[in-house]
Amino acid sequence: MQKKISDWVITEKMMLNPTHFLLKFRSSDPLPILQPGQFVQLKIDENPSVFLRRTFSIHYFDLAKQEIWILVQIVGEGTSTLSHYPVGKSVNVIYPLGNSFSMPLAQQKNLLLVGGGVGIAPLLFLGSTLKQHGFSPAFLIGAKDKHHLLEIDEFEKLGQVYITTEDGSVGEKGFVTDHSVLKQSFDHIYSCGPTPMMKAIAAYASSHSIACEVSLENKMACGIGACLCCVTETHQGNTCVCVDGPVFNANELVW
Repeated sequence: MQKKISDWVITEKMMLNPTHFLLKFRSSDPLPILQPGQFVQLKIDENPSVFLRRTFSIHYFDLAKQEIWILVQIVGEGTSTLSHYPVGKSVNVIYPLGNSFSMPLAQQKNLLLVGGGVGIAPLLFLGSTLKQHGFSPAFLIGAKDKHHLLEIDEFEKLGQVYITTEDGSVGEKGFVTDHSVLKQSFDHIYSCGPTPMMKAIAAYASSHSIACEVSLENKMACGIGACLCCVTETHQGNTCVCVDGPVFNANELVW
């Protein structure tokens, strides 16, 4: 898909907790049909210490409204500056970047989407797309505690939601790989989040002969495979996550 550069206007900003916020944008140009798993790069102005664009998964996409949601965790200068942007501010964006999750086969009815932390970001868009295609996805979401659970009400609009928290404040106590829902049978698993979590989910899927796709969160600078800072190892050799990913068949990766 051809890459574009245009200005998006912030139409809504919501602080979800002290370290996470949601931005809704509308583009000055007509948007193409975007795919779940793809990402965008935002230019952060007003802070001379921020040189590179910041990379974010597309959290949700509404073609009819020409609206895109971005879920952001405040972790440094760039995201901190972005958190202070007001509604009505114009932001320069490169999009769409990366590949996408695949649609399951018609017979693959039992789908599980597993996310941890801000790794849930691409799964809302994926879940909505799956539902539009007639599937009924289930979600397994992990967080440190109840205060770090994000957008649960939005996921519940799309399917059954299962939760783990490390302190047991909501759902089952432990990590996502400890949840009892994994005793059920699934045909396809999609995952995004911390690498140890995805590695564990991939191992679970492999041991149960379940198709599994993961969206890697490697740091990216250029988004076009030039800087090589997001290289990851696969069984076919090293590859750039920003170009050949961020979505991979879990069996292709050398964890």
